[in-house]
This record gives sequence, structure tokens and C-alpha cells, in this order.
Amino acid sequence: MAKRLIPRFSRKDSQVFIQTLNRRVNQYFKDNKIAKTGNWKLYFKSIIMFTLLIAPFVLILSLNISDWFKLLLAVINGVGMAGVGMNVMHDGNHGSYSKNPLVNKLMGGSIYILAGNVFNWKIQHNVLHHTYTNIKDHDEDLEAGIVLRFSKHTKWQPYHRFQHFYSIFLYGLLTLKWAFFTDFIQLTRYQKRNLTYVNSKSHSTQWIGLIISKIFYFSIWIMVPILVFNILWWKVMIGFFVMHYTAGLILSLVFQLAHVIGEADMPLPEKKSGNMKNSWAVHQLKTTVNFSTKNRIVNWFTGGLNHQIEHHIFPHISHIHYTKISEIVKKTAKEFNLPYNEYKTTRSAIFSHFKFLKQMGIRPVYVQS
Repeated sequence: MAKRLIPRFSRKDSQVFIQTLNRRVNQYFKDNKIAKTGNWKLYFKSIIMFTLLIAPFVLILSLNISDWFKLLLAVINGVGMAGVGMNVMHDGNHGSYSKNPLVNKLMGGSIYILAGNVFNWKIQHNVLHHTYTNIKDHDEDLEAGIVLRFSKHTKWQPYHRFQHFYSIFLYGLLTLKWAFFTDFIQLTRYQKRNLTYVNSKSHSTQWIGLIISKIFYFSIWIMVPILVFNILWWKVMIGFFVMHYTAGLILSLVFQLAHVIGEADMPLPEKKSGNMKNSWAVHQLKTTVNFSTKNRIVNWFTGGLNHQIEHHIFPHISHIHYTKISEIVKKTAKEFNLPYNEYKTTRSAIFSHFKFLKQMGIRPVYVQS
């Protein structure tokens, strides 16, 4: 098996853009005498998101209500699950939730009640996705097996011509796959590649931690309702599925609108050298798209993930500040004649995403009959 060539970003691009942008953003925080981490608005929102996740579950277990109402509560569970992931866990694991590292670790650890794993998430998201955004074979967010084709660089299959129809049904399975399979596959792969980060634990400790966290997760959400509260197992599994499907659908759509869309470039490194055409900062501008940034509800619920440009350039700044610093980023990009891709509404971004899926489903001319 050939050794994976690590992409290297260009140093030919002028560094003036990122230097100017950094100076202006730093000046914004200095002038307003505020920290780059979260504030009371984030902490209050965190309480709401945890309530949306936990309260419906408690009500399902404690109240004698109809099964249909319990299904509705499971949907709210899923909304809370997505909300905690986007607003709390995400900032925590980027170190932007609080100035206190222990608080960041605690909030980042909320991923364990969402069925995930901190080590895997940081490798996939912080290391691979944020460094090699939209680069095939390096950014795992572009990988969808053989079922979906997100890039022109991915092998085409005949059934891809229908993916703009069936993809929406698969999106809801994201967190279910995460809970049952993805973490085990990722940990095996990352350990084989010796991927790690500062303060990572040993391989054996990672496996022990993963197994214990999964036992804890499934015990809380499945075994306790069945064994302690005597709820029929099939009703528990339906509720579990509905919760995950709701969260998976929300998270998938938010993720895809930022990178799997027509305006987002998907460049490849040079085959022999691994060199990329642009510098890292310019690469982020070309591979990332914002959407619905003027919509307060979308801004609030998605944890600023609709401000993906700002998030990718400044991942260590809390999403609470993205609306303000986006004005600086947009202005600076235009000054340097660089792209700043954005959709004014969520609806237009969703339409563009499925239009892009349809284009990726068309049989490429290089496919031999």
C-alpha cells in the first residue's frame, strides 16, 4: 500500500491577507475588551440545549402519557442532541467555550452522552477536517462510502444518479452509525496511522475508554428504560431511533451546506509533491460556504456553524462572536480580491446542495462503458 502523501499548503500566496485579518480581529476584541471565548449568552444557551436533551427523556420515563406524545418528546430529544453537539460540545473541544481548560474539557466531554468519542472527534474534525478541508482522502467529511458521491474525484456508480432523492433518508442515520460503528472503525484507523494530538492517551487506554463510554451510553438510553422503568424494548428502540434520526438529519444538513455545495472548491494536491495551490487561509475561503447569517434563529441554534468561513479561519474563537467578526472577514476578503461564499437563506443553500448532489450523480465522461 502506497504511503499517504500529506498535502502541503502553498507559501507562494501572500501572507498579507491572513496577517491583516488576524490584526483586525484581534483589535476588535481588544477595543471591545471582551474575551474570544464564550460568555453568559453561551452558558445560558447551554442550559437550554441540555434541557432539550434531558427533560424529554425524563418525562418519557416518569409520566404516564400516550406513545404518540412520547414520540414527539423523542423528536425534541433529537433536537436537543443536535443542539448540544453544535453549541456546547463543539466549542468545548475546540477550546473556545471557556478560558478554563477544565470547563472546556467538561463541555467537550458532553460528546459521551451524544454517543461519540472525544479522541476520534478531535482527530476527524480538529486535525483532519480543519487542516485539509475538502481534500479527498484527507478530509473524512467528504467520505460517504460508495452510497453517496460528494466529489467529482470520487468514483461514480450508476445509482448515484438518484442520490439527490435518496440522500435525505440516509442523512438521518449519521449519529446512529456514529454510535454503533464509526467510533470503532475510526479508532482502529487512526491508531494504524499513528494519528494523535497533545496529551493523547495510549492505544490500550483509548480502547478501554471507548468501550466503557459505549456501555455507559447504551445503558442510560436503552437499558435503564427497559430494565428499570419496564418500558417495552421495541418502544425504547423506536424512541432511540427517532431521537437519533432527528439529530442526524439536522447535523448532516448543517454540515453539508458548508462544504458539499457548488461554490465550495474541492482541490487535489499535486500527485508527486503533495503541494496545494493556495495557502491554508485562502484554501479555507475557497472550500467553505456560509448560509443564512442574518437569521437570528439559525445563528442561535446552529452554534455559528452557518458561519463556517469564520469558524474555519478562527476555530479557537467561540461561535458567539462570529456574527460580529464576519463583517471583518468579509471586508478583508474583498479587499484582497478573495472569495467569500455565502447564501442569504437556509432554503437557498439546501436547494443548491441537492442541485450539487444531482450534478455529482451525472455519469462522468471518463467512465468507460
